[in-house]
Amino acid sequence: MIDILIVEDNKELADLLCDFLRAENYTVSVAENGEKALQLYQRYGARLLVLDVMLPGMDGFAVCAKIREESNTPILIVSAKTEKDDKLAGLLAGADDYIEKPYDIDIMLAKIAGIFKRRYAQDELVSGDLRLNKESRTVHKGEQEISVTAKEFELLLCLAENQGKVLNKDYLFREIWGSDSFSEQQTLTVHIKWLREKIEDDPKHPTRIQTVWGVGYKFV
Repeated sequence: MIDILIVEDNKELADLLCDFLRAENYTVSVAENGEKALQLYQRYGARLLVLDVMLPGMDGFAVCAKIREESNTPILIVSAKTEKDDKLAGLLAGADDYIEKPYDIDIMLAKIAGIFKRRYAQDELVSGDLRLNKESRTVHKGEQEISVTAKEFELLLCLAENQGKVLNKDYLFREIWGSDSFSEQQTLTVHIKWLREKIEDDPKHPTRIQTVWGVGYKFV
């Protein structure tokens, strides 16, 4: 699933917003019309739609209403149509918010961050290009889902929730395997190795899960 689907027929504006959002570590796709937006949404899903109204073919109001038939995905309408009736039409179609063009990019980013915080903060932990979903127990690196075992997920989540802190090996072993486990502490070292192979750009020179010699590990 992608983070944000931008539906905008103005390529320059879409590319500019896309660049700003990717700089904030969101995964982003762009559709230039309503029909393509629905195809992308049905195929990949999205956590937020940033939706223009005046589109070739199916307009933004129709796209919004269609998505609302099957999903409560947040929808942020962005439009040069500024009349009260237009805003009401967007909100009645199911949009969560309506922003007028031209907009301030900092306001736009703040609104998007607010939507993600309200809707997803409890279920997700995001660090750079890594995203851990606590409900589905899945891990994504960018747009790619990383296959992890139950213990790998628990270990990565424990490290990520304590970002920047050095966690003792004994503490990690007890937290993940329990003090009465039949596993040996070497199991922790093996799982760290497996995680590095899955999430690090260069597993031989890890930058996310760092070893603090003689103590334990630190997630950065």
